[in-house]
Amino acid sequence: MGINLVKGQKINLQKDSGGGLTKVIMGLGWDPVKAGKSIDLDASCALFDEQKKPLDLVYFGQLKSKDGSITHTGDNLTGEGEGDDEQIIVDLQKVPANVKFLVFTVNSYQGQSFNEVANAFCRLVDGTNNQEIAKYTLSGGGAHTGLIMAKLYRHQGEWKMHALGDPASGRVAKDLVPAMVGVL
Repeated sequence: MGINLVKGQKINLQKDSGGGLTKVIMGLGWDPVKAGKSIDLDASCALFDEQKKPLDLVYFGQLKSKDGSITHTGDNLTGEGEGDDEQIIVDLQKVPANVKFLVFTVNSYQGQSFNEVANAFCRLVDGTNNQEIAKYTLSGGGAHTGLIMAKLYRHQGEWKMHALGDPASGRVAKDLVPAMVGVL
């Protein structure tokens, strides 16, 4: 069982046995507040350099980063079902050296606010053994249509995670880029 993160918490992505994680999966799950009503949330990952310049964006419209290090498993249009509704897989060893930050977001494609979303979470999983490292419950409700969930960042040669949960506005990931830059 992983760590239940709170807003603002940071964790080191080193394995207990020593050495760093090589592959991580950021999972996103949610349910509609009202049964039978579909909510189309979209998970995305933006890559930034040290100067906070956006380098690439992985989302439902581009399922793989240009360098091949990050893959989105596909778009879930309803939030139906148990577990992760969308996943983004990151091969940390393949992320180019000029990438300093990976920012994970979620946005409501149809423009529904988070007041209509229930049981939303993001979680980080060790991609080599499927063990959950950390889970962050996306706090209940709000009039916003997007969230900056978390960022992974390089610090002294190691990857670390910072749980954010910052509200933002936008129906697609590129709308959230200014808010992403603000958390770097």
